[in-house]
Amino acid sequence: MSASRPTWVFGYGSLMWNPGFETPETRPARLSGWHRAFCIYSEHYRGTPEKPGLILGLLPGGSCRGFAHRLPEEAYDAVRRYLIHREIDHDGVYEETVRTIHLDDGRAVPALVYLADRRHRQFAGKLPLEAAARLVRGGSGVTGSNLAYVQNTVAHLAQLGLRDPALEALAQAAGAAGA
Repeated sequence: MSASRPTWVFGYGSLMWNPGFETPETRPARLSGWHRAFCIYSEHYRGTPEKPGLILGLLPGGSCRGFAHRLPEEAYDAVRRYLIHREIDHDGVYEETVRTIHLDDGRAVPALVYLADRRHRQFAGKLPLEAAARLVRGGSGVTGSNLAYVQNTVAHLAQLGLRDPALEALAQAAGAAGA
């Protein structure tokens, strides 16, 4: 399969547990050269322009474990349109690219990957823990609370047998302070 029509999409946040389409195969996967970070202000899905949340993006360096979903051949064009609408159309804060990912069964496959656009006005960069926790606690948008998004991400990483200390610290700080 050519990189112009990749058959996989890499999920490192909500795409891990909620791809939004029927996938014929889901596998644990790793993307090298990029790491998961809460670095994007959310003004739609997990926040509003008046009270933004904080969502994940991929930043250069390290590696990232997540889930890869194989795109269904019979609905490929519809799923691609859906992914563009979901990841790009609302805020334009992600850039779609194709990168090689490594599936847990040893295959290396080209996949759609959504990277944080560091030039976008919603790019937050790395925030201090308390500032990030405050955004997560207060954020809520059309797909629900920002805290639930953080908690779901931690839970799905646990399904992979992975721990992300920075993400767990954010979940703890946002949840504990709100209790």
